[in-house]
Amino acid sequence: MIKDYVAFDLETTGLNVETDYIIEIGALKVRDGKVCERFMEFVKPQVPISPMITNITGITNEMVTGARNTRDIIRDFVEFCGDFVLVGHNIMFDYKFTKKYASEYGFAFEKSGIDTLKIARKALCNLDSKSLGTLCKHYGIINQAAHRAYHDALATAKIYHHLAHDFENKESKLFMPEALQLKPKKVQPCTLRQVEYLRSLCTYHNISIQDNPENLTRSEMSRLIDTIITTHGKMYTE
Repeated sequence: MIKDYVAFDLETTGLNVETDYIIEIGALKVRDGKVCERFMEFVKPQVPISPMITNITGITNEMVTGARNTRDIIRDFVEFCGDFVLVGHNIMFDYKFTKKYASEYGFAFEKSGIDTLKIARKALCNLDSKSLGTLCKHYGIINQAAHRAYHDALATAKIYHHLAHDFENKESKLFMPEALQLKPKKVQPCTLRQVEYLRSLCTYHNISIQDNPENLTRSEMSRLIDTIITTHGKMYTE
């Protein structure tokens, strides 16, 4: 079991790394088995937080309004992680979002990690669910604020310790850090229908776009359209 690592967790506006945004980062740095530093930051997303996400996380739009500059937050988090191994529950979900933000701001974030979900799936086959909440219940861990980033990160660290105590001698390979690698996605160009809809939407709201929209990818176009609708509203004909 590694004794130096960063356990981390994110809260986001949704599950799609292409169209959703980080709203909270929580992490704790463990050195020689003991927590030595903490990281807790709200991040203001480019779209409003939906009532559904607020119901799940308790995070409101008002809570993120005063968040620091996103670039500074990501820079500080990357520095916080340093060369430490990452530990997370379903770690690739959180890593994808973090990696995306880091890349957008020009920060290197090539990490190795350990996934407690992956370990639980192989070591605790008898559990019907391997969710963070189920594992907390299984090990008697009290998570004081489930679905808040720092508290979920802390619960993940505790689960990691329990799993290592119970299974590392038998399943040592499960506890070895692995390089976190993102599979490149095929870039799809935007569709003619998207371009036509965007132009109609911009004409309706009297919005000008400097760049040629035909150069956007399908996901970029979708995000731009969603942002305009969120900010200015739909067309009356819809």
